[in-house]
Amino acid sequence: MSYLTESLKIEILMMIGYGDRARTQCEVVRLFRETHPDLPPLNQGTISEIEAQYREMGHVRKVPSKRQAVVDDDTKLNLLLALEENPITPARQLARDSNLNHKTILKILKYEKKSPYKMQAVQELLEDDPDRRVEFCDLLMTCIDQNQLSLEVENCRYWAEENPHWMRELHTQRPQKANVWAGIIQDRIVGPFFFDDNLNGARYLRLLQHELMPVSIAKTDSNDIKW
Repeated sequence: MSYLTESLKIEILMMIGYGDRARTQCEVVRLFRETHPDLPPLNQGTISEIEAQYREMGHVRKVPSKRQAVVDDDTKLNLLLALEENPITPARQLARDSNLNHKTILKILKYEKKSPYKMQAVQELLEDDPDRRVEFCDLLMTCIDQNQLSLEVENCRYWAEENPHWMRELHTQRPQKANVWAGIIQDRIVGPFFFDDNLNGARYLRLLQHELMPVSIAKTDSNDIKW
């Protein structure tokens, strides 16, 4: 934080303490707020940065930002020659080989109008592949003629002055099924009876009461009934 002077950072280090008398970061934040109510609140990340700088450098003075490395012409020339010899060398590998920053390498390549092009994966064509392509096209045209292909809605257009709300029924998301029941009483076929819904106990009971029982009562010999 820009408002933290060197003296304030030293004061924060004193608030942190040392050894058994060390405070937690939450306690330091609360103590700093009570000591300096007119300053913006302190956060734990800033405390960690101050501690890390003191342990690494032994002071809490403001560290000037590092300037971008100056790359001489010989280094640039060696970089371009290495890239000319192996154009697929990764930029990070070039940075390691030349002891330069990765961003510096990217800036040099951009200045030299070098663009990264993505590789396209292709399949090898064998000797009989052209014949297979012709066979596939013939099969595809046959399926189109027989209306056996589902349509891609994005590629279908209906040209009209007004919206005709054009729809075409394709494959349903649910399988089509029906239940069928049939029986034989002596020389007579009973049914068939079709059920659009699943055949449960209630529907089967209605079938027995309203369809099968009247037929079985009309027959005197129930032993001849075959199910």
